[in-house]
Amino acid sequence: MFNSIEDLNPPTRLMLTPGPSCMSPRVYRALATPIVGHVDPWFTEFMGSVQDLLRRVFQTENYLTFPVSASGSGGIEAAVVNFLEPGDEAIVCVNGVFSERMALVAERTGAKIHRVSAPFGRVVDAEDVRRAGQGRKIKFVGLAHGETSTGVVSKIEPFRKVADELGALLIVDSVASLVGVPLDVDRQNIDICFSGTQKAISAPPGMAPITVSARAENVLRNRKSKVQSWYFDLTTVMNYWGKERTYHHTPPIPLIYALHEALRIVLEEGLEASWERHRQNQLALIAGLEAMGINLFVQNPENRLATVTSVMIPSGIDGARVKGRLLNDFNIEIAGGLGDFKSSMWRIGLMGYSSQRANVLLFLGALERILLDEGMKLPASAGIAAAASVYAHVEPVPVGQEK
Repeated sequence: MFNSIEDLNPPTRLMLTPGPSCMSPRVYRALATPIVGHVDPWFTEFMGSVQDLLRRVFQTENYLTFPVSASGSGGIEAAVVNFLEPGDEAIVCVNGVFSERMALVAERTGAKIHRVSAPFGRVVDAEDVRRAGQGRKIKFVGLAHGETSTGVVSKIEPFRKVADELGALLIVDSVASLVGVPLDVDRQNIDICFSGTQKAISAPPGMAPITVSARAENVLRNRKSKVQSWYFDLTTVMNYWGKERTYHHTPPIPLIYALHEALRIVLEEGLEASWERHRQNQLALIAGLEAMGINLFVQNPENRLATVTSVMIPSGIDGARVKGRLLNDFNIEIAGGLGDFKSSMWRIGLMGYSSQRANVLLFLGALERILLDEGMKLPASAGIAAAASVYAHVEPVPVGQEK
């Protein structure tokens, strides 16, 4: 048990969870730089640099772009409560725990929320959304681009088309996808897009980048009632992140330092290179898992989120015990399932700085060793060999190199 008066000395883990991910030493150094006041002239100028980097990562020219001082769930709240008023109607596409969370947040605004659902592991059909919206005045369509709870990725374009037909805004949750999966806010005409810093960006948890189109900003400024949340009211928060830099709340200054450095690392690598690295590492992981006889939860390869791979725990295997041994014997942390899949699923995250070839091979080797000890019959080194075959003609990509 941790003694409260001992020096802080947490274990060094290989984070292969759906978040948080491991961080570059450069990001740790940024966290340790001197703190200044949140209205210090140096810091208020520095804020503009953070916003510029976020616009480049979101691929947008949106003026209203900044990191919300909150987790990804705070990003959901900020994106939803600012655009819904009592009496409005909205559609939320639900195919997992976090898309369901968007619907739950939306219901608290007093608006009428229409869930359009798909079984976990599948994508929502845009045609079902179209049918649900017919004859209704829909304020927005909400969509999880990457559903962290299941490892499903959805194509944005069909939902943008339906939202246009309905005269609705499009809200996209990119918490698990930004930087790891192709996303272009302006080209894909996304009205409100939010993310989380602790996943493929590989910054500390605690901030939720958000970007809002001019059209959505106009909707916000023409509300009939006040936003129900004081803290997440973008019209007042933006007075701090806007030209005025007027005090709103004290932001987590060291986290903003770290976010700035993490975004620099992303852009040094390049977005397309980052997407490809995440894709290749997941393909190698999947090849290794399948060679070991482990079944993937998401059956359609087109629907697999590159940053989170969900698999079914093999029959006869104690999933919690395997997770515990990965942690205790190899310092590797993965996640279990959520909700109905809590005891039947593992979720393996390959996000940002964690998404590296060496980590994939180390994990497969450790998992194989444990499964053999648990009595599962496996071909010797089958997982590593299958992953290595994927890597055979791919140059390794360095991530977050020292400068």
